[in-house]
Parts: sequence; structure tokens; C-alpha cells
Amino acid sequence: MEMYPLAVKFIIFVIDGPGNLALADEMEQIDLFNESLQAKGHWVMAAGISGPDIASIFDNRGNAGLKKSGSLFNEREHYSGFWIIEAESRKVAEDLAAQGSRACNRRVELRPFL
Repeated sequence: MEMYPLAVKFIIFVIDGPGNLALADEMEQIDLFNESLQAKGHWVMAAGISGPDIASIFDNRGNAGLKKSGSLFNEREHYSGFWIIEAESRKVAEDLAAQGSRACNRRVELRPFL
């Protein structure tokens, strides 16, 4: 099993899109998952985020002063939230990502912090 020196932070992006209907008890399941993360020392933070329709992209490299409305990506699916967790191995983080997917009834994407 790959072990990290201490706990490493990971981000779990929640992937949402059209036609992904929420379960009646979805928020309850998410709350239970959040409580489990906290109780087991994996919790750093979590949040929902607005959709890509109200996103903005800024590019001020070289003082360009550019701003564009919308998201970088023009896909139907988008990130609708995230968890930042700490885990002692990639395997633990993957297990937590699978649990998060089940809790929120959505696909998720896992990435380690650098």
C-alpha cells in the first residue's frame, strides 16, 4: 500500500449535470458522510459551488486585464461541489471518494494535492 509521510490532502470534486436527479434523502446522506469524515479525522472542508453559467475567467498575466464570463470548460457536466480531505494513503482516499459518490448520488473525481 502506498503510504504518505503523514496525511496528504486530496480534493474530491462532485460532478453534476443535466438529468442527475437528487435523491429525496441526499442531503441527509451527505451530512452523514461529512460527520463520518470529521469523526475519523479526514475532514478539512467541503462546499457546494455555483454552476458554470455564473463563473468568470481572469487572465492578468503580463497585466493583460482580461475577463471572460463563463467557465473554461463548455461541457454539459460540471463541478457542483467538493470535499477536501486528508488521508494517509491513496487507497484510503479512493475509498472515501467512493463513499462520497454514494452519499451525494453523483460521480466524483479524486486528485491529490501537490
